[in-house]
Amino acid sequence: MPIVPSPASGPVTPAPPWTTTRWFNSDPLELADLRGRVVVLEAFQMLCPGCVAHGLPQAVRLTQTFGDDLAVIGLHSVFEHHAAMTPTSLEAFLHEYRIRFPVAVDAHRGEDPTPVTFARYRMRGTPSLVLIDRDGNVRGPPLGAVADMTVAAAGPACPPAGPAARARRRRGGADVGLHDRRRLRVA
Repeated sequence: MPIVPSPASGPVTPAPPWTTTRWFNSDPLELADLRGRVVVLEAFQMLCPGCVAHGLPQAVRLTQTFGDDLAVIGLHSVFEHHAAMTPTSLEAFLHEYRIRFPVAVDAHRGEDPTPVTFARYRMRGTPSLVLIDRDGNVRGPPLGAVADMTVAAAGPACPPAGPAARARRRRGGADVGLHDRRRLRVA
């Protein structure tokens, strides 16, 4: 069984801007709008079996588990079957699968089949997960299908904000994960 590197390991670089053509479940968002929150960018295609079976259900679980402290953003990055994956089809797909978090449609440049944001983040396929810390930095390389515990373990790289979180750390509490309301701790 291969070991999946933690999203917290590896280079820390400023997250590139998103170039999108349409948004669902939200007004258009920019990274600056999400400053102060941990962001999970989940790139997917609606005809991708791994996205439907793993990536999107995981994104829903993350939204339900971590609430407002975590912003989950779907990025519909179409690099094949363009004629079938239209915004109208995506809208029906999001309704059918009850996807309620914001979803952006990745833009294309000219005849290039690779979407712009997908290329900027150096993703290689779908599903891909990118973890962006509270300061707008990408934490580690983009990852494909990632275990829930691997995503949660990235929490120390994205410590919670605010005075209560700082006080907890001063008392020696090492929060685990993306700091959900259950306050998981290590001894």
